Amino acid sequence: MMNNPIIDIIIPAFNEENSVGNVINDLPKNLVREIIVVNNNSTDATAINAKNAGATVIEEATMGYGNACLKGISHLNKKEINPNIVVFLDADYSDYPEEIINLITPITTQNMDMVIGSRALGNLEKGAMTPQQVFGNWLATFLLKLFYGVKYTDLGPFRAIKYDSLIALNMQDKTYGWTVEMQVKAAKQKMNCCEVAVNYRKRVGFSKISGTVKGTIGAGYKIITTIFRYI
Repeated sequence: MMNNPIIDIIIPAFNEENSVGNVINDLPKNLVREIIVVNNNSTDATAINAKNAGATVIEEATMGYGNACLKGISHLNKKEINPNIVVFLDADYSDYPEEIINLITPITTQNMDMVIGSRALGNLEKGAMTPQQVFGNWLATFLLKLFYGVKYTDLGPFRAIKYDSLIALNMQDKTYGWTVEMQVKAAKQKMNCCEVAVNYRKRVGFSKISGTVKGTIGAGYKIITTIFRYI
């Protein structure tokens, strides 16, 4: 049992001024020590709105989902007291931040190293994921089972992980391969991992990845090559 864990949240954000405040406001503050929004070169009011909602805002000018996550980890590494658990959450308000308790519980009660929030297991609002996202997740999780022997249903970005386990993974990816790199490396290190069902709704605004052909192809290519890189 992990009693009264220190929990910090990392939220990468690029031009999410209309949603980031909602994400922060819906997080259960009694569970969380610090909410860190990594402003990834936004050109709108993302940073201002996040700060006004009570988050710590740090800047990462180099574009890339992985770059933003790595910046957030660097911020945590400098703390006098490191967290016990780190939660990653997107800024687009497609996830339900209040469900964080469901991701944390397997770590605190079952000694899991990492918990993935699976959209495939939860209630998926119609239109929340594009057909290419659904197929891409199916293909990626099939390959993870085939080559690494681990069973996942999703590469969901809403996830919780022990801080020590996160550091042990030595994360490197700077763009779209971040989530699958974490799952691949956790499998190779034989960490205790599981999934919990999370609900998923249409995001606020326009997706910079799945909303464009270039983004979809780029993300798909990076995910697949990341899976094969660590075999």
